[in-house]
Amino acid sequence: MNTVIRTIKQVVCSAAIGSLLMAGTAYADVSAGPAPDFTLKSSGGSNLRLSEFRGEVVMINFWASWCAPCRQEMPLLDELYTQYQPMGFTILGVNVEEDSTKAKQMLKNIPVTFPILFDNASDVSKLYHVVAMPSTILVDRDGNIRYLHQGYKPGYEESYQQQVRELIRE
Repeated sequence: MNTVIRTIKQVVCSAAIGSLLMAGTAYADVSAGPAPDFTLKSSGGSNLRLSEFRGEVVMINFWASWCAPCRQEMPLLDELYTQYQPMGFTILGVNVEEDSTKAKQMLKNIPVTFPILFDNASDVSKLYHVVAMPSTILVDRDGNIRYLHQGYKPGYEESYQQQVRELIRE
């Protein structure tokens, strides 16, 4: 039964990504400008606030344990974080599941070194109008949204790297 539910979620995830890509949109209601501030509990137990990272380039990556592209992307994001973190870059991995148990289990199998936050009530996901998994937002050092990405396919990490380098240089 869980396999059937996971398969249905993956199909819905893929369909949503496909329809958005065909429509040529990134985020329907989120545009360039100040990134909405938020505070979420981290996997370490402390609360982290986006505005505390002002002065750094921040990637906000919304993900779920049932999302196959999210699982595929996580190790690549961790490599990006390791490479650029000393230059003022961070990633905030925002898990969107109501129950974070499966996310924590997934992170045991696919460990990452960047901060993981839990959006159990979907408040931040709604604030950013997230409609596809994974969804990734790049925020510049001044706290402005600069790049929006929905979904993940192999090769996207090259765009991430190029955009992160550009924002770090500014």
